Amino acid sequence: MAIQVGDKAPDFELKDNHGRAVKLSDFRGEKNVVLLFYPFAFTGVCTGELCELRDNLPKFEDRDTQLLAISNDSIHTLRVFAEQEGLEYPLLSDFWPHGETSRAYGVFDEGKGCAVRGTFVIDKEGVVRWTVVNGLPDARDLNEYVTALDAL
Repeated sequence: MAIQVGDKAPDFELKDNHGRAVKLSDFRGEKNVVLLFYPFAFTGVCTGELCELRDNLPKFEDRDTQLLAISNDSIHTLRVFAEQEGLEYPLLSDFWPHGETSRAYGVFDEGKGCAVRGTFVIDKEGVVRWTVVNGLPDARDLNEYVTALDAL
């Protein structure tokens, strides 16, 4: 069961595509966070979604929001993926313990061994204010994230 609107977002610490530790709580009191889980780097739908976010990054920066994208890929895979696609926001690795953060948010598919497409808009106080969970093949609409941020 995925985390619901009104829940306190579970804190985590994951390595980004440069090997730096990133904690959700680092943004508390400072920025809203759009937490985006995706299945795997280098796949068609995931690449399309993440590049669309890249192309619209100012929409999040202008709303005092940090974008964090999480997959179960290794940091090495994420580094190459980010470089290849020109992704300037953190790609976080939920590789080991495998899927621990994805499970905490209720978006880990045990049968496939990866996260489904879960998105959580988290306010500056660390509370989930909007969420959507899509199946593996179903892309999300980033305009919904922007609308949710505007409602904060």
